[in-house]
This record gives sequence, C-alpha cells and structure tokens, in this order.
Amino acid sequence: MGNLLQLEEPANTRRPAPSLRAFLELAFRPLYLAGTLWALIAIAVWVYAPQLLTGPLSGMAWHAHEMLWGFIATIAVAFLMTAGSNWTGINPLQGRMLALACVLWLAARVGFLVPADTAFWFAMGCEVGFFLLAAAAMAHAVVRSRNSRNYAVPGLLVALGGMDALYLITARVGDHALLMQRFNAGITVMALIALLIGRRVIPFFAMRAVPGLDIPKHTETGWVQLGACATAVLGLLLNIPVLTAVALGLAGGLALVQLVSWKPLAVRTNALLWILYAGYLGVGSGLLLAALAAAGVALPRVLPVHVIAMAGFSVLIIGMVTRTALGHLGRPLATDRMMRSSYWLLLTAAALRLIAIAPTAATPALLYLSAGAWIGALALYLWQFIPMLVRPRL
Repeated sequence: MGNLLQLEEPANTRRPAPSLRAFLELAFRPLYLAGTLWALIAIAVWVYAPQLLTGPLSGMAWHAHEMLWGFIATIAVAFLMTAGSNWTGINPLQGRMLALACVLWLAARVGFLVPADTAFWFAMGCEVGFFLLAAAAMAHAVVRSRNSRNYAVPGLLVALGGMDALYLITARVGDHALLMQRFNAGITVMALIALLIGRRVIPFFAMRAVPGLDIPKHTETGWVQLGACATAVLGLLLNIPVLTAVALGLAGGLALVQLVSWKPLAVRTNALLWILYAGYLGVGSGLLLAALAAAGVALPRVLPVHVIAMAGFSVLIIGMVTRTALGHLGRPLATDRMMRSSYWLLLTAAALRLIAIAPTAATPALLYLSAGAWIGALALYLWQFIPMLVRPRL
C-alpha cells in the first residue's frame, strides 16, 4: 500500500528558478526583452510626454531613430544571433560577450536622452559598437563553420550600424532633407533583412505546422529581391529617384507574389502563422508605396514609413518574438488568449496610426488610442514571456 501511495504522488511541478546563465545563453533572451520593453517606453514617452525629450537627439529625429534602430534592428540582431546558432552549429553571442552587447545597447538608450553633446557622441559610439560586435560574432560563426550561404549576414549588420552612424551624424548637422534620405536608406536596409528572414522562416514554419502543405521557398526570386533592396539603398544615398522607385517596386512586388504563393488561406486558423503572413504583407505593401513616392506620386510623407515599420516590421516582430521564443524555450507551439490579444492589439495600433495620417479633428485621439493599443500589446507580451526568458529551457 505504501508503494502504491508513493506512485500516486503528484510530480514536482515547480518552475526552475531564474538564472543569469540561462538568461545569457542565447541572444533572444535579453534582447527580445530589452527591445520590446524599450518600444513600449519609447512610444509612451513620444506620445504622452514628449517634453521629456531634451537631448541633442530630440523630437521626431529621436522617435524615428529609436523605433528603427533601438527597437526593430535590435530584435533583428537578436533573431539573427539565435538563428545563427542553428545555421552554423556555433552560438555567435553568449555569456560575457552577450552581456557586453546588452550594456552597449543600454548605454546608447540612456545616452540619447541626456541633454549633453558628450552623452550623444558616447551613445552613438556605444550603439555602433553594438552592431559591430554582433557583426563580428556572426562573421566568426559563419566563417569558422564555412557556412557560405550566410556570409552576407555580417555585412548586413555592418550596414545597419553604418546607416545608423550616418543618420546620427546628419541629425547633429541639422539637415532635415538629408536626414530623411538617410533614414529611408536605413529602413530599406532593414527591409532587406526582414525579407531575407521572412522568406526563409515563413515557408519553413508553415510547412511544419500545416500537414500536407507544400509551398515554394522562392530562393531565386529572393536573390533578385535582396539585390533590388540593395540597389534601392544606393539610389537613396546617391539621390537617383528613378533607380530607387524601380528597385523598391521590384522588391515589394516580389514580396506580394511570394506571399500569394505561400497559400495564406491554409494558415488562417493558426495565429502563429497568419501574424507572420500579415507582417510580410505590410512590408511588401509599404515598399510599393515607397516606390510610388520615389516616382513622384503625391503621398503623405509618413505613409510608406508607417506601413513598412508598423504594419510590416512590428507585426512580423510580435509574431517572431512569440513563435521563436516558444520554440527555443521548449514550450508548445500554440497561442493562448493572451498571445492572440497581443497580436490583435498590435494590428489595431497599426491600423489606427495609419488612419491618423489623414489630418482631421480626430487625429490626436487616434494617435493616443494607437499608442495605448501598442503599449497594451507589448505589455501583454512582456507579462507572459519575461518569466520564461529568465528561466532555463524546459
């Protein structure tokens, strides 16, 4: 009887304790947390308390910079470092080097808020150092493993850091037209990375999750698409509108062709998949709008940027930081009500922000509501995932 009672005792279901070693095991753990938390804080400050922005990088220049490089590019680095361990069999960034990258990133965020030129240049050095450290770590992994398919990835990280430096230097000079040109070049580099990641992982995730689904990977069109984005960056930096328009149009058009061929109706019941499809649609549509703007079509200046960044990058990010975190943390690849709520809140934030582009009496209220939905979406993610990110994998 004693043995039977012993067999029927419930198993120990206590969660493992938080662990610094586990937290610094893979780049997605600290950088997903840091990037999403900062995106929440930065939007709250920008919309509800812009008077706090008194540093040399202030106003719209700060907002654009922190959303692109402080949030979106940070999540991209986290994903690439984590995926790099699968691609190469070598973990590019972990332990003390990952901790150093996090310190550089945090110093940049704080430095850009301090109202002193010295702090600005220090923050710029830290931020460029963050991207160069990530590029060096990835280069070491791909070269050591002879992973020739990904030799270009370190170069893309260097390009992100380079465009960041150009943007920051221009912001201090005060040339608004040149600043916007370099911001657009930076967002196009980020689009190149987002399309590269999306084209690789979305078909892979979809075919694993949907039984019998067979969709093309579009390797050949992908190379054309990446070349088009690179050409668009050159067109922007050299101020050649026709070249820019053709290249952006080609990249965006190919994205929509790829998306249709991935059979979106087949994933409509799987939230972990349709959110990625929605984000890829946003990137492709935004690139087409940017092509029209470069060709001289009269569009609101902020429309292509917000379609690419909010309806594209940010929607892709909320899908990636949930799906990849679940997979790498040993959790079931399934959404619950809280996760799906974060998806819908982010989509609502993007829709309200795009509607608010048209100047009407409702615009201020729409901006406040958009910011509230954005903050709610990221708060739900952090509430659910911080306990997982700081603990060992199950």
